[in-house]
Amino acid sequence: MNVPVRLYSAVQEHKLRFHFVHEKDSSPIGYQKICKKEEKPVSEDEIVKAFEFTKGEYVFMDEEDFKAARVEGYKTIDIVDFVPYEDIDPIYFAHTYYVGPDRGAEKVYSLLVKAMETSELTGIAKFVMRDKQNLGALRIRDGVITLEQLHFADEIRPVDEIKPGQARVSKEELQMAERLIESFTSEWDPEKYKDTYRDELCAIIRAKRKGKDVHAAPDVEEEAPTDLMTALRESIERSRGGRRPSRNGDLGDLSKQELDKRAKAAGIEGRSKMTKAELVRALRSAA
Repeated sequence: MNVPVRLYSAVQEHKLRFHFVHEKDSSPIGYQKICKKEEKPVSEDEIVKAFEFTKGEYVFMDEEDFKAARVEGYKTIDIVDFVPYEDIDPIYFAHTYYVGPDRGAEKVYSLLVKAMETSELTGIAKFVMRDKQNLGALRIRDGVITLEQLHFADEIRPVDEIKPGQARVSKEELQMAERLIESFTSEWDPEKYKDTYRDELCAIIRAKRKGKDVHAAPDVEEEAPTDLMTALRESIERSRGGRRPSRNGDLGDLSKQELDKRAKAAGIEGRSKMTKAELVRALRSAA
């Protein structure tokens, strides 16, 4: 039986996201993909996936190679077994997804839900995600199928190397430890456990904001790539022994901030919305 479905992340973590900024002016810090050999930025269309077969020896892979590796679970969630859920050791659980019906598949999806609820069993499945085959456990939660991503058995590290050696424990010590555990025993209630560290960080952030310990980030425009005509024109000028002479000097080598200052001094309107290439052209026209 084939049930068209879609995956949705079942967990929304409440992480606080911090940014790296330049302390002097609160400008965000940018990152580039740099070729380590040429020490120059690399464009996206020049980046390929590669597997390091031996040290320094790479095998390039493209999308067709990944499509060729069609195994169980390629673009499907293939159920291979049904087992009791309690038989699965929690150490195998990795991540939880909701599995919702795709458009037009509501009836067959509901049929599978009811059948699994009646059996009280969990479906063990295989599926491929992010170029990796995964093991999963399908179970029903509040009338919806959930997919628990599982680790494979060979991904679980053995405990032999960290297991403590034999140590003598007295009867009195054991009884005291058991009484301590018993004193903390209660019913499982997930609502009673809160992320107190996040709450404290939020309180500190709000207090610093109230105290005006806030740094305003300047407006930073993303530099647009130089348009084709400008790039061709500059290449021709370089091939003739340099760019067009200008009383402003070699404008193409100036930063966008410096170009903006010169555009302001030249009275060029609309300069705040211009890209670096547009500022260069406007300054050359005004020269």
